[in-house]
Amino acid sequence: MKVSKLALASLMVFGLAAFSNNNAVVNAQEEEVVDAVADAVEEEEEEDPFTVVPEIDDPESVNMPDLGEDAEEHKFDADVKQVMDIVINSLYQNKDVFLRELISNASDALDKIRFLSLTDKSVLGDTPEMEMRITFDKEAKTITIRDTGVGMTRNELVENLGTVAKSGTTNFVNAAGGKTGDLANQIGQFGVGFYSSFLVASRVQVASKHNDEESQFVWQSDAKGDFSVSTDPRGNTLGRGSEITLFIKEKEKTDFLDEGGLERIIKRYSEFVTFPILLYKEKIDYIEIPLSEDEAADEAEEIFDEDKDDEDGVEDEPVIAKTKTEKVVTYEYERVNEERAIWARPKDTVKDEDYQAFFKTVAKGYATDPMRWIHFDAEGSVNFKSILFLPDEKGADMMSPIQTQDKNGLKLYVRNVLINDEFKDLMPKWMNFIKGVVDSDDLSLNVNRETLQHNKIIQSVGKKCQQKSIAMMKNLAKEPMPEPDLEDDDDEEDIARKTKLMVHPYIKFWKLFGQQIKWGVIDDYSNRDKLTKLLRYTSSKSDGELISMDDYVSRMKEWQTQIFFITALSEDEAKESPFLGKFNKKDVEVLYLTEPIDEWTIPHLKDYDGKSMTLITKDGVVIGDEDEDLEEKRKKFYKKKFIGLTKRLKEIYGKKVSKIKISNIAEGDAALFVSSKHGGSANSDRIMRGQSFQNKGIVIKPKIMEINPRHPFITKLLALLETDPESDDTMDAAWMLYDTTCMNTGYEIENIATYTSRMHRVVQHMLDIDSIVMEEEINPPMDDSDDEDDDDEEDEFSHSELNLNKGNKVKMEYD
Repeated sequence: MKVSKLALASLMVFGLAAFSNNNAVVNAQEEEVVDAVADAVEEEEEEDPFTVVPEIDDPESVNMPDLGEDAEEHKFDADVKQVMDIVINSLYQNKDVFLRELISNASDALDKIRFLSLTDKSVLGDTPEMEMRITFDKEAKTITIRDTGVGMTRNELVENLGTVAKSGTTNFVNAAGGKTGDLANQIGQFGVGFYSSFLVASRVQVASKHNDEESQFVWQSDAKGDFSVSTDPRGNTLGRGSEITLFIKEKEKTDFLDEGGLERIIKRYSEFVTFPILLYKEKIDYIEIPLSEDEAADEAEEIFDEDKDDEDGVEDEPVIAKTKTEKVVTYEYERVNEERAIWARPKDTVKDEDYQAFFKTVAKGYATDPMRWIHFDAEGSVNFKSILFLPDEKGADMMSPIQTQDKNGLKLYVRNVLINDEFKDLMPKWMNFIKGVVDSDDLSLNVNRETLQHNKIIQSVGKKCQQKSIAMMKNLAKEPMPEPDLEDDDDEEDIARKTKLMVHPYIKFWKLFGQQIKWGVIDDYSNRDKLTKLLRYTSSKSDGELISMDDYVSRMKEWQTQIFFITALSEDEAKESPFLGKFNKKDVEVLYLTEPIDEWTIPHLKDYDGKSMTLITKDGVVIGDEDEDLEEKRKKFYKKKFIGLTKRLKEIYGKKVSKIKISNIAEGDAALFVSSKHGGSANSDRIMRGQSFQNKGIVIKPKIMEINPRHPFITKLLALLETDPESDDTMDAAWMLYDTTCMNTGYEIENIATYTSRMHRVVQHMLDIDSIVMEEEINPPMDDSDDEDDDDEEDEFSHSELNLNKGNKVKMEYD
């Protein structure tokens, strides 16, 4: 039930009267409430000249409040009229900006009066509060924003809201260039934020009281070319400040004449505004109301009837209720912007708990505290304040592939007012996991995206934030390993176990956001060298531990000039790679790159710390400790010895291989397939095949076969090709070499059917089978006695259970 002041006061009187019982204290309270009722009656009987009544015939038209006798009509300047035409008729994606702009204007007005009060307290007069109050009326279809700021004189109402002198509309029109595209985000850039009111309102009224004038004035317009200004017939109702009343369009009333909708907009854009923003909100209370004499009699009679029906014979004293519970709906102002802009506070006054709570406010949907943060003030050509956070978890916005993530993690503020929370160019895409805020007084309110992209201030702000974010990650990587949480009774074994389980905080960060760092190496040329130091990989010597590039370089052989790595789909696959044979033999460390993105990251790293990056599955790999003269002599000898084999194998394989050569890195395998220096690896081929739709459009370059001249298979195959080059056994052996090398080095077998047929021939030869023609199906003789025996055997089974043991044998159990 909705209760007015009069009704609620009357209800209180009735309740007190019912319980008075000649009690002096209660009677005193009763007298006070009676006085309140009298005041409420007087207040309700006063006629409000500004009562708004919608016209029935036209839902978009309203009876505007009457102006004073000194009302004057003014024409908007041509530029102002053109601006309003653009604002009202352009296609806007988001009309919420109207409330943000009006709150920002109110905040500016409050800032001005606060500044004046620092030297002259008398300017506050009888209105010391500095706040904004927002109300809405569904019946009248209005939203009212009231502030206790500096206010405007009559001339200022005319000049600020109707002429080009103050509004800066000429610049706005020039920026629009005659286009009516996405101009929503330009509102406010040139001081035309007030006109955003007409996005949602058909008519607007502004009442304002300035200290320099005795009277309060009112401004009205329907944005059709003129406006009116007069003395406010209500008198001085504000004391000081301004009150903007928007008469909401019919089609907008569902979205904006709603408590929840207004609160959502305020919290999104203005939750960190310095001054209190009070929203008129509904409040539901339940109060105890004394029963009337009739209700009390009915209650007693009902209890008496229940006692008569009670058959237990026990007589209890009946309890008769004296009150009833009533639902009361009232309205009161409640502050919406409780959050504080902690970035504007000195760092030494902000506690860790404040940062942690603020992170959860800025990064919606994150349940854990941030891993690390940095709070800084940037001064110089651009002044701004910022807090940047490293999250301790992946949010829902980070679950999609990196290349499809287009939301930036930073919110851009100007003087505590949100300007943009989806601006993509403040930070590079790979940094979208960084959460935080940036607040700069050097930016204009609500500059549009196109302007921001070419704004030197934004570019400077973004560059500084990137540097601070990378420095925060570097510092995290340099932190010492945290101490384990030990108990007093822990023995050496417990200490060792707990120490082994400890994980460095940077390793935790890397497992969460390592792919973003790798994407930065690909995409962010200016920061590539810094990001390379943040990379982490496992290796052939790290025993599963992640190591840095610096760790690898520090363990290199004295003669080593290259950083060797291999790409694979997993660490286990990398460990089993045939390419590692010679490197393991020479005790040379190899990095394991086991994520698909690594295939695109490494090509952007030509070298590190003066050491070239070398993929060991490429053609022409030289480890570096060889005797060059000896290797050259061996190469010539093997090339001459196997020239017949290499030529014949090339003829057999055709275009499946680009060339066949002698290998200098094959250790325990007969052959290896390597990719050309400028071609993709076997791993990248697999990734591209898996990502392409139906494997269409993917061009895989022919691979290079390297044969191991010391392997028995190769020497035997050489002999077969010399003695019986065209036999089936020779051809099958050659193709089996191709097939096994494909599988061993990560390449796909192109024709599975041919491979299967070839394998069948090998098995046939192993089993000494002359022919693989199928035998004829048998036709066992069937007679009546056989059928009866089968029936008898089936009757003996009352229960059966099949168990499959390790040898895949089937066991039948009987009852």
